[in-house]
Amino acid sequence: MWIEVILFAAASFWVGLSGAMVPGPMLTVTISDSLKKGSRAGPLVVLGHVIAETTLIILLVLGLGWVIGSQWVTMIIGGVGGVMLIYIGYSIARSPVPEEIPGDGEPIEKRGSVLSGIITSVTNPYFYLWWATVGWAFMLKGIELAGIIGVLSFLVGHWGADLSWYSIVSFFTSKGRGVLPGKRYRIMMMICGIFLVLLGVYFIYSTLIT
Repeated sequence: MWIEVILFAAASFWVGLSGAMVPGPMLTVTISDSLKKGSRAGPLVVLGHVIAETTLIILLVLGLGWVIGSQWVTMIIGGVGGVMLIYIGYSIARSPVPEEIPGDGEPIEKRGSVLSGIITSVTNPYFYLWWATVGWAFMLKGIELAGIIGVLSFLVGHWGADLSWYSIVSFFTSKGRGVLPGKRYRIMMMICGIFLVLLGVYFIYSTLIT
């Protein structure tokens, strides 16, 4: 059984990694926060994402899975999520160039990155779509395989993928801060902000035409 559990965790890791590597609001926030706060921003964003996913899993277990499949709920999430992404993108695009970017050994604004991870998760309609389909299917498979141990193996693999990818992105982004002074920093933040704004507009548009 343990071999199957390990293989299941490995499969969950690779499936989670394929999803984590897709560009989206969480990746954009990770890049912008890493430029301002250092390489620890990535794991903190993931922590916020894990908090959001844990809350959603609890709701699914309590029998509220039908809410995710509701068209009205999807429309509300898409609309509100789009507005939130536009606001975050606008804030990032207007963020000033810091006079001194903190190093990895210095304290950083932890709550901001954790909150960003939560917001970019819960305001993304595809977050719910993934959990209503792929995520829930893996949960059920884990229960069938080894009960609670199977579920935990899925979560370890899934969250391990998120943590690995975003930690790598955060590390290399923070190491590149030295070549992004002044104008280059502003350009990078503008790109991140505009991407989130466009993504927010797309979420609202796709909600209206469904």
